[in-house]
Amino acid sequence: MRVFWSCGYEGASVSELAEAMGINKPSLYAAFGCKETLFREAIELYEREEGAPVSEALQNGTTARAAIETALRVNARSYTNPDNPRGCMVVISALAGAPENNPVCRFLADNRRCGEDGFRRRVERGIADGDVPECVNPQSVAAFYATVMHGLSIRARDGATAEELERVVDSAIAAWDTIAR
Repeated sequence: MRVFWSCGYEGASVSELAEAMGINKPSLYAAFGCKETLFREAIELYEREEGAPVSEALQNGTTARAAIETALRVNARSYTNPDNPRGCMVVISALAGAPENNPVCRFLADNRRCGEDGFRRRVERGIADGDVPECVNPQSVAAFYATVMHGLSIRARDGATAEELERVVDSAIAAWDTIAR
């Protein structure tokens, strides 16, 4: 997972992946069949480990606004955690790639859409709970905050500090009343 997270899908060599796993290349191919299958499993692991706090924030927030704010702040800290590669593995692994890797790019795009769907579902829950006005377009709100979240990842990869990302989150949450009305 860390090799893909650091190098991206195309940048990670099978030799590096095998070395990181403590196995040889034939064993890697025997276990996973191909690099793409290993990558998909690495993304699943990333989602379980790194995505869990975001899912928890969206589920447990007392309001849609608070849940989204917490999710963004969790990501701002996670994306700059010095113990991990910077940014979000799903966002930075394969934004563009060689044509033969289109299935990987589509897989990651679908994964990013799932993240946006989590924001949309939380806004819909906020409408049902009464903390978000009924006239709000949940998809528009979700698209805005997913775009902010993806931008946080890119900024982190470019070297932004947690404090700098927190200021971006402050601005994004300050926009809530305009966006969610």
